Amino acid sequence: MHRLLLLAGRLSGLGGLALCLVAGLARLSGSFWIGGYQVGTLLLAGIGALAAGSFLLLWALTERIE
Repeated sequence: MHRLLLLAGRLSGLGGLALCLVAGLARLSGSFWIGGYQVGTLLLAGIGALAAGSFLLLWALTERIE
Protein backbone atom coordinates (compact mmCIF):
# COMPACT_ATOMS: atom_id res chain seq x y z
CA MET A 1 0.00 0.00 0.00
CA HIS A 2 2.88 2.32 0.84
CA ARG A 3 4.46 1.96 -2.59
CA LEU A 4 1.10 2.43 -4.32
CA LEU A 5 0.48 5.68 -2.44
CA LEU A 6 3.95 6.94 -3.33
CA LEU A 7 3.52 6.07 -6.99
CA ALA A 8 0.03 7.60 -7.20
CA GLY A 9 1.19 10.76 -5.42
CA ARG A 10 4.19 11.21 -7.68
CA LEU A 11 2.21 10.58 -10.87
CA SER A 12 -0.54 12.93 -9.80
CA GLY A 13 1.97 15.61 -8.90
CA LEU A 14 3.83 15.30 -12.18
CA GLY A 15 0.59 15.37 -14.16
CA GLY A 16 -0.59 18.43 -12.26
CA LEU A 17 2.71 20.19 -12.80
CA ALA A 18 2.57 19.43 -16.51
CA LEU A 19 -0.99 20.79 -16.75
CA CYS A 20 -0.04 23.97 -14.90
CA LEU A 21 2.99 24.50 -17.13
CA VAL A 22 1.01 23.95 -20.33
CA ALA A 23 -1.75 26.29 -19.15
CA GLY A 24 0.72 28.94 -18.06
CA LEU A 25 2.73 28.83 -21.27
CA ALA A 26 -0.42 28.91 -23.38
CA ARG A 27 -1.72 31.93 -21.51
CA LEU A 28 1.62 33.73 -21.82
CA SER A 29 1.52 33.13 -25.56
CA GLY A 30 -1.90 34.83 -25.70
CA SER A 31 -4.10 31.78 -26.14
CA PHE A 32 -7.32 31.39 -24.14
CA TRP A 33 -8.33 27.93 -25.41
CA ILE A 34 -6.49 24.60 -25.73
CA GLY A 35 -8.32 21.69 -27.33
CA GLY A 36 -11.76 23.09 -26.53
CA TYR A 37 -10.93 23.84 -22.88
CA GLN A 38 -10.29 27.24 -21.39
CA VAL A 39 -6.78 27.73 -20.09
CA GLY A 40 -8.13 28.62 -16.64
CA THR A 41 -9.93 25.29 -16.45
CA LEU A 42 -6.71 23.43 -17.26
CA LEU A 43 -4.87 25.46 -14.63
CA LEU A 44 -7.49 24.58 -12.01
CA ALA A 45 -7.27 20.90 -12.97
CA GLY A 46 -3.50 21.08 -12.58
CA ILE A 47 -3.79 22.69 -9.17
CA GLY A 48 -6.27 19.99 -8.13
CA ALA A 49 -3.92 17.25 -9.28
CA LEU A 50 -1.05 18.85 -7.36
CA ALA A 51 -3.21 18.99 -4.23
CA ALA A 52 -4.25 15.35 -4.65
CA GLY A 53 -0.63 14.32 -5.15
CA SER A 54 0.39 16.21 -2.01
CA PHE A 55 -2.38 14.50 -0.04
CA LEU A 56 -1.33 11.05 -1.27
CA LEU A 57 2.33 11.68 -0.43
CA LEU A 58 1.35 12.94 3.02
CA TRP A 59 -0.76 9.82 3.51
CA ALA A 60 2.23 7.68 2.52
CA LEU A 61 4.43 9.52 5.02
CA THR A 62 2.02 9.07 7.88
CA GLU A 63 1.22 5.43 7.13
CA ARG A 64 2.65 3.09 9.68
CA ILE A 65 5.19 0.69 8.16
CA GLU A 66 5.57 -2.57 10.09
